[in-house]
Order: sequence, then C-alpha cells, then structure tokens
Amino acid sequence: MSEKKPSVLEGFKAFLMRGNVIDLAVAVVIGAAFTNIVNSVVKGVINPLVGAIGTKNLDSYNSCLKGPCTGTGDSAEGVRILWGSVLGATLTFVITAAVVYFLMVLPMSKYLARMEARRKAKEGTHEVMEVTELEVLKEIRDALVAQRGSGHEGHDWR
Repeated sequence: MSEKKPSVLEGFKAFLMRGNVIDLAVAVVIGAAFTNIVNSVVKGVINPLVGAIGTKNLDSYNSCLKGPCTGTGDSAEGVRILWGSVLGATLTFVITAAVVYFLMVLPMSKYLARMEARRKAKEGTHEVMEVTELEVLKEIRDALVAQRGSGHEGHDWR
C-alpha cells in the first residue's frame, strides 16, 4: 500500500497551529509596539539632552568627507558621513536591549531559578521520605523477626 502524503494545505495548517508560531507572531507585534516607545524616548528625551550641548536632532550631526558640503536633502552637495544617525540608532538599540534585559530577561531568569530551587527541594524531601520509609520498614521487619524468633526458636525469617 502507498502512504497518503499530506497535502500542502494540511502541512501549512499544521504549521500555523503550532504554538510557537503564534508566540512568534505575538512577539513581533509587541516588539514593533515597543520599538515605537523606545523611539519616542530617544526623540523626546535623549535627543533634547544631547541638544542641550548642540542641536536637538541627532540626524543633523555629520562630517564632510569630500567637499564642498553645502545644502540639505536632495540639494546637498559633497559627500557626508551621517554619524548622528548612527549614534541615534545605537542609542535606540542600547535602550531597547537594556529595557528587554532588565524588565523581561532578568526577572524571568530569577523566576526560573526559584522554580528550579523549589523543584530540587521537593525532590530532596521526597528522597528523605523514601529513605525514612525504608528504614521504618526494616525496623518493622526486624521487630517481626525478633517477635517470631522469641516464640519459635530455630526459624530464621531473613
């Protein structure tokens, strides 16, 4: 007999129904929303702090590589290195990474460590109980042997 191959549509449906695909989709949506928050913090807080020294817009920081560097936008002449844009993107990344680490990764690591410690403590208690039960059973056996031994000399019940 030949095996029935699953159709492409069935395979796609199985792929979509896996839990990790849904988790990934949720993570992407949350990540996009979170990126907007971080970008707002950089534009609304970090850029003005940098602006206290120079200009509010990090994108305006640049260096002229080949001059003359005049004009802006489409009418710009010369070759510019836009290091302010790179600095802004770097700040956004560092802030995003810090928030993700301190608000998500670190608390989850601590939670998982506590759960693992509880599991190990529970296993240790279970082992102690098993040893204690075994010792109690041995004592009962020895008491029964001793009791039978005193009443019926000559029998070895071990």
